Amino acid sequence: MIEFDRVHKAYLVNGRSIPALQPTDLSVAAGEVFGLIGHSGAGKSTLLRLINRLEEPSGGRIVIDGEDVTALDKHGLRRFRQRVGMIFQHFNLLSSKTVAENVAMPLKLAGELDRAAIAARVAELLERVGLAEQADKYPAQLSGGQKQRVGIARALATRPKILLCDEATSALDPQTTSSVLQLLAEINRELKLTIVLITHEMDVIRRVCDRVAVMDAGLIVEQGPVARVFLHPQHPTTKRFVMEDEHVDENEQRDDFAHVPGRILRLTFQGEATYAPLLGTVARETGVDYSILAGRIDRIKDTPYGQLTLALTGGDLDAALARFHAADVHLEVLR
Repeated sequence: MIEFDRVHKAYLVNGRSIPALQPTDLSVAAGEVFGLIGHSGAGKSTLLRLINRLEEPSGGRIVIDGEDVTALDKHGLRRFRQRVGMIFQHFNLLSSKTVAENVAMPLKLAGELDRAAIAARVAELLERVGLAEQADKYPAQLSGGQKQRVGIARALATRPKILLCDEATSALDPQTTSSVLQLLAEINRELKLTIVLITHEMDVIRRVCDRVAVMDAGLIVEQGPVARVFLHPQHPTTKRFVMEDEHVDENEQRDDFAHVPGRILRLTFQGEATYAPLLGTVARETGVDYSILAGRIDRIKDTPYGQLTLALTGGDLDAALARFHAADVHLEVLR
């Protein structure tokens, strides 16, 4: 659905060219939820806004659904943007318009539907986002979560194929964030929309995304399926995001484990293996004792996973390691 071919972007500041996005190749499949994560200044907002040419690329080709959008003129770009919805961090609602009028705005600008058809489409959208009873209210009368739901309804108005989310949950509290993410997941599943979202929170990526790209200093430093990137990070930037999400300080953890006896392992389980009674089985079969030093059981989108850090002592350690490998558990020897 989305393909970047050596796309890059630089800004001219006081006569100097400042690169915001290094030459980048990127593919996003139709119907997937693709996440971009990075700290402030990493280039993720620039990359997102290049998709619908809110930012003009300095070079390279952007192909959307088979069409080279870098070659479009103004008329072609207006037509193309009707197929791309966008949700903004700070909602960007018109304060003088009601909820219904905000949602209707893209349809009025497109000029393809009469008044009755627009009213029917607005009612359908507000029902989908759970705001049917708020149609005549103004943005000032809504909570943050409700405002974002209006933004989502407005973004869906012209039946886009792509939905761009620019830090759509960063201004919301955790409970509201959860409900908005659930709504985005439902929209992706039911409408088969391709969604690209940017965030600085790994938890957002973990809950809704299929694949993720990690950005740092204008570069994509790591990308792949969320489970692989989240559970087995390779780049230092990715590792920092994962540790921040798990509220782990690597230096403190290393100090905590310094005086723990035995072999220290990290086991990663996915799917049904997450709930299997493997530790007890291995302990009985090999005679090893284990202490759980750290761990979590959670989900990546719809897939359960578990990660446990263990200290093994006594018994047949080599047999225990072989047993873990045989059970299709990802095993890292930390010490």
